[in-house]
Amino acid sequence: MNEIVRCVAIDDEPLALDVIQKFCQRMGQVELKTSTDPQEGLEMIRQFHPDIVFLDIEMEGTNGLDLAAQLPKECCFIFTTAYLRYALNGFDLDAVDYLHKPFAFSRFQTAFAKAMRRMGREAMKSTAQSIVVKQEYKNITIPLDDILYVEALESYCKIHRATEKSVLSRILLKNLCSMLPQESFLRIHRSFIVSKSKIKCFNKQEVTLCNGKVLPVGRQYVGQLSTLNIS
Repeated sequence: MNEIVRCVAIDDEPLALDVIQKFCQRMGQVELKTSTDPQEGLEMIRQFHPDIVFLDIEMEGTNGLDLAAQLPKECCFIFTTAYLRYALNGFDLDAVDYLHKPFAFSRFQTAFAKAMRRMGREAMKSTAQSIVVKQEYKNITIPLDDILYVEALESYCKIHRATEKSVLSRILLKNLCSMLPQESFLRIHRSFIVSKSKIKCFNKQEVTLCNGKVLPVGRQYVGQLSTLNIS
């Protein structure tokens, strides 16, 4: 079993912290504390003794580079910022990696694995059994095995579930795709992602789910169907 990885994320943008929180939930075995206040975050680091710190660079009233210089020597830190011009300065401070916003889950995994290697620990695989999305002003936890398919509706995604009502969340399909494990979900169309375990049968034109729902296969996604093994 993977050992718990203790993390702290400091960013003055709550939405940026939400992304890191969702990615950490998807990784599993991660204990995360967050702060939008740099000084509060620094004190949190001193008390919590995290393994990894995710640190924004340009925050109101504070430069993350200065904050990084105050971190304990044994602490691995990863910069998360929209400003590429700081990259070289960040590596001069011995940052593990530099995540350029907005970043996908796959890029987050790569940075996380680098930090694990620096600590001499085995890289973690995603073990999360659910995702968390917003519906209106509420956070909704959806078990992965309850997802039939996801449908893109302009700037929203409709998550169709096997046992509960569907969930409509204001998120782009590509962003939701990055939250789902590739070994369990497959994008078959510019507007559809399906759960592999819910596929009954398929051909080059369409996929039929276990509930009888038939979805189209986009021409550019046909090749990915060859990875499926439906008994």
